[in-house]
Amino acid sequence: MSLRIAIFDDNKNIRDSITMLLQTVPEFEVAGSFSNVLDCIEDIRECKPDIVLMDIEMPGMTGIEAVRTIKKEFPQVLILMQTVFEDDDRVFDSICAGASGYLLKNFLNTKLVESINELQYGGSPMSPSIARKVFNRMQQIPQLFKPEEVPDYNLTPREKEVLSCIVDGLSYKMIADKLSISYETVRSHVKKIYEKLHVASLTEVVSKAMKERIV
Repeated sequence: MSLRIAIFDDNKNIRDSITMLLQTVPEFEVAGSFSNVLDCIEDIRECKPDIVLMDIEMPGMTGIEAVRTIKKEFPQVLILMQTVFEDDDRVFDSICAGASGYLLKNFLNTKLVESINELQYGGSPMSPSIARKVFNRMQQIPQLFKPEEVPDYNLTPREKEVLSCIVDGLSYKMIADKLSISYETVRSHVKKIYEKLHVASLTEVVSKAMKERIV
């Protein structure tokens, strides 16, 4: 079954380029391509995407506002932000609105397909510089638990190693290389970590790990 993807970007050249790129992947289907988000609810309802690629700077209503609107109506839809911006406020506004990943446009040609695959398997893809901003901000969160109050989530030693790597900002591939395990094994560990920590995104994983001093 094809993975249905909707594109929201006010730049026609970018929409066309993304469409051409996605059409090279047999498992992907471009469900819709839109130049604005003013009718995003109707657009989503009509084209029924699994994943939305959302530009931040959109006419009439920002992509961040659109994400908030879409997630409220369609919480199951995964949204990957795509933008030329990497300032902290935009990153965190997007994440707080419900985006599951954040990719800089200069990485679209090389990372978009990989990011979509990571997204559909439970990951939260981010460009390296964006990931670093997220982790730096997370480090500023006050510690809410004393050492003796650290909850026990029954993580295995290997899962704790993987979690520590995630908190350090390593990508799945970097974790695989560092721990000498396969990419698929990393993904399997991450899925179990999500289940044990009762979280649904990379941001939640990092936030919980740091707040509760799990690693």
